[in-house]
Amino acid sequence: MDAIVLLREDHKTVEKLFKAFEKTGDEDTTERRRIVDEVIEELTVHAWIEEQYFYPAAREAAPDTKDHVLESVEEHHAVVWMLSELKDMDASDERFKAKMSVVMEQVRHHVEEEEQDWFPDVRKAMGRNRLQELGAQLEEAKEQAPRDPLKVPSAASK
Repeated sequence: MDAIVLLREDHKTVEKLFKAFEKTGDEDTTERRRIVDEVIEELTVHAWIEEQYFYPAAREAAPDTKDHVLESVEEHHAVVWMLSELKDMDASDERFKAKMSVVMEQVRHHVEEEEQDWFPDVRKAMGRNRLQELGAQLEEAKEQAPRDPLKVPSAASK
C-alpha cells in the first residue's frame, strides 16, 4: 500500500472513532473510555510512524515541505501530551470530554492540513514506487511502534 493511502486510512479510522465518541452521552463513561483508549493507540502509532519514517522521507523528497513537517511535529507534541493525560484520566472526570474535544479539534485540523496542503506535493515528489516502498515500511513499523504517547519523539521537549 502506498504510504499516503495508508496514512489517509489511519485518518479515516480515527475520524470514525471521533464520531462514535461524539455520539456518546455523559452517562456512557465505559464506552467513552473504550473509544478513547482506542484513539490513544491509533494516534500514538500513527504519530510515531509519521515522525520516524514518513516525515524524514517527505523532507528529503520535497524539501519545500520542511515548514509543514515542522508544524506537524509541533501539533503532534500537543496532541500526544493530551493523550497521555487522557490515558490516566477517569472517564467520569468532568474534564475528560472537554479534553477529548480539544484532541479531536487539533487532530482534525492536522489531518486537513496534511491531506490538502502537502500530501499532494509529497506524492508528486516521491512517485509511485517510492510511496509503495515507504508504505510497506510504515506498515511494518506499526508492529514495533510504542503504545505510550510519551514514547513518540515529539513528546520530548527540546
